[in-house]
Amino acid sequence: MTRRPHSPADKARPAFPARLESLQRSAPVKSGTPMHVRSLPPVPSGLGLDSSAVRHKLVARLRQEGITDARVLAALSVVERHRFVYSALVNQAYEDTSLPIGLGQTISKPSVVARMLALLCESGVDRLGRVLEIGTGCGYQAALLGQLCQEVYSIERLRGLHDKARENLRPLRLANVRLLLGDGTEGYAPGAPYAGIIAAAASDTLSQAWVDQLAVGGRLVAPMARRGAIGTEQALWVVDKTSTGLRQSVLEEVCFVPLKSGLA
Repeated sequence: MTRRPHSPADKARPAFPARLESLQRSAPVKSGTPMHVRSLPPVPSGLGLDSSAVRHKLVARLRQEGITDARVLAALSVVERHRFVYSALVNQAYEDTSLPIGLGQTISKPSVVARMLALLCESGVDRLGRVLEIGTGCGYQAALLGQLCQEVYSIERLRGLHDKARENLRPLRLANVRLLLGDGTEGYAPGAPYAGIIAAAASDTLSQAWVDQLAVGGRLVAPMARRGAIGTEQALWVVDKTSTGLRQSVLEEVCFVPLKSGLA
């Protein structure tokens, strides 16, 4: 029997702190503390990065490049990217470039983040329901999702990045964002079904766990590795789950870190 997509109100939220059943014997899975929206603390002075004009320039550039979803552009104009990068790199925070965040991982280019979020939001609803993010990283995309979705579960396998994201997001106090430490390849079944799933790392194959946890009518946006004539290439995939099966679209080439399993 297929399950209809539903909002968080249709289902009680799982208790927190949460534990992933498959990992209980090896390591605990932590969740972030619910965060309430409050004004942000002071940012470093002299950089001009706290000015909304800086973010508006980024938004204007993305709009010229074809990002037209007003909800995504509004989120990008609110969330301050420079709070999620190393202090030595803050002057590059609003350039369209990926930046290192430690442990061999990166924060994706704003144009790629905006593109993936716009694809996720193409359903047309004003606000998405429950969404799962695979790969929290530094927490930037989770903060953006918090502006676009009713409820966000974001899972990260690297404890160092999970802790960093918690620190980065704590000042924002986003009540609808919950951070989990766990294996993203397995998704997060206690929160399913999801209206959307978005991945920040490239998988070799489409995870069956993600498909199972996606609601009928839901959408998955993820980079997928594909073996090309020369080396390993990646492309952006959109997978829509319908009552009759999966509808898959392969879009433009992208470059992401590879998706890995287990905890580290």
